[in-house]
Amino acid sequence: MRATFQYRQTVVQQDQQDSSTVLDVFPRFLDTPGLIDQDFAMMFGEEASGRFLAKWPTFFKPRILANCKNSNENVEDLLSGHHSSDASGWDSDLSSILLLVHLLPPTAKGPKSRKISSHQAIKHVVRYLRIGASVETFLERLEPGQPILLFVGEEKNNIQRFYVIVDHKAIPCKAQTSLAAFDELFKAHFIFSVHYHESLNSFYTFIQTTVFNIDVGSTKESPRVKELRARLLNTSI
Repeated sequence: MRATFQYRQTVVQQDQQDSSTVLDVFPRFLDTPGLIDQDFAMMFGEEASGRFLAKWPTFFKPRILANCKNSNENVEDLLSGHHSSDASGWDSDLSSILLLVHLLPPTAKGPKSRKISSHQAIKHVVRYLRIGASVETFLERLEPGQPILLFVGEEKNNIQRFYVIVDHKAIPCKAQTSLAAFDELFKAHFIFSVHYHESLNSFYTFIQTTVFNIDVGSTKESPRVKELRARLLNTSI
């Protein structure tokens, strides 16, 4: 897979809307965890590849929590995962990532695009299946769209298996934590050259430019992304 990296990138660039071509030619993605990480490191270097996992828990997570206090009801639901072992809630790491969706809510792009709520947008980041449910049935019923995470477990905060879903195919994560699984989801957009979901454009752009420091300056950022970055960088914990 390392040797065929350049060829794989050529296939992806030629067929940007159909990452399934890459998965058909390189089915190892579907049974060999760690290849998304490997390709991303070959694209951007090991140091850049490790930035999210290095920076999020210690720097961004506490600042996002501090900025989300006294917010609306959905945010309170997410925050509750930080203060209890509430089985209905995600673990605190994933909660902190999903809070960023509330801080950078979806905006309607044009007259025909439908604005959705932050709560709805979260469904385009992660879905949950109780252990024992059929992943195949879930994939068959899934509407077409951008890459998402699928977590399979006893409860939302007790996950046994993590997948990145790309073109109705489940790529097993190397990750054993929700944070590392999200790291792979973000990287999958680059590996398979797919656009961010339109409702999550500000959310992913923030992760890209502010956390990973990729294409800073050349990537279009909304005023909200710039404002949140300034606010978080100036928040003392």
